Amino acid sequence: MTTAPPHTNPATRQSLAHGPLGTALLDIERAHAGLIPFEAAHRKLALAGPLIDGDDANLFLGAPAMAYVLHMAAADSNRYAGALHTLDDVVAAHTRTRLAAAHARIDKGRHTAFAEYDLFRGLTGIGALLLRRQPDAQELRRVLEYLVRLTEPMHGADSELLPGWWVGHAPANNQAATPGGHANAGLAHGITGPLALLALAKRHGVVVDGHELGMYRILRWLDDIRQSDHHGTRWPRWVSKTGPAPTHSTAPSWCYGTPGIARAQQLAALALGDDDRKRAAERALLNCLADSRHLDSLTSRGLCHGVGGLIRTVQRVAQDAETAGPFNDWLLSTTARFLAAPAPEQPDFLEGTAGATLAFMAAEPNAVSATDWDACLLLI
Repeated sequence: MTTAPPHTNPATRQSLAHGPLGTALLDIERAHAGLIPFEAAHRKLALAGPLIDGDDANLFLGAPAMAYVLHMAAADSNRYAGALHTLDDVVAAHTRTRLAAAHARIDKGRHTAFAEYDLFRGLTGIGALLLRRQPDAQELRRVLEYLVRLTEPMHGADSELLPGWWVGHAPANNQAATPGGHANAGLAHGITGPLALLALAKRHGVVVDGHELGMYRILRWLDDIRQSDHHGTRWPRWVSKTGPAPTHSTAPSWCYGTPGIARAQQLAALALGDDDRKRAAERALLNCLADSRHLDSLTSRGLCHGVGGLIRTVQRVAQDAETAGPFNDWLLSTTARFLAAPAPEQPDFLEGTAGATLAFMAAEPNAVSATDWDACLLLI
């Protein structure tokens, strides 16, 4: 690959969230749909430069991110076959290193961190890639076994029993938000990411010891923290030692809000054959979509925190819903809300134009995407 200009940050060049790897997903979708030539995507991929494959690499950065994008570009063809074979080996070795560190941490009785387990930086994201690229590999099974172990309760500093995914740090830079740490519920950084991956793996026939038990531990915790009122059911962003975060201030986003959590539970219900939980998850999302004041807190078009992510989540839920009609009706009515939100200033995938465009292309009911570009969001 060619070398990017010296003033360009290598991490940005290799970022699925904020760099050309992410924007290439839009070109790849359009190319598979026959709208543009593949050369447009290839030019962006050529900017990546020497790939990061050390401890900082993850689904959204470096070699794993490149493997994900090339997998979407290749689809069922032999395109990029040589590069993908090399990257598969790199990702497998990276996974083994990360798993060894994670199990060593558990053995010492220490709390985890987002960077160890979550979708963006952790082993859940690596597992999502492996499920796509190497579903029969032992590395995927080892990731799933680790996630099952992550659900086992741990003792805190005061000997209290805490969820195994309890982190000692804050969910953001504000340490005062969660004194003593917290257990996160979001799809991006919380335990519903592992839940979604365990569910998707089970639906693909990849099952490990304790697989269902781990899923049920997560589901029981979600049941314990859910809150219901006349507006419906919702979940806090996290639970700290001072209690749950207020749900009324949580935007209905893919990354943290009811939509992403509901999709994870719908996937789990499908994997476990739990029709009641499936209906409950779908009902929770419908109630969320009916609350216009709650929806008004989405103030961008982006995937992570904006209307775009909500659109894609709703479409994926509709595809598996018992009754898709209400979700499809909402999708038909949401064009105005999407267009009323400010257009992104950056071309990025996660919060910028590329991701928003990909979501809007799928806004029509029963729309069919050329690729499963949203697999990196654990929606499918």
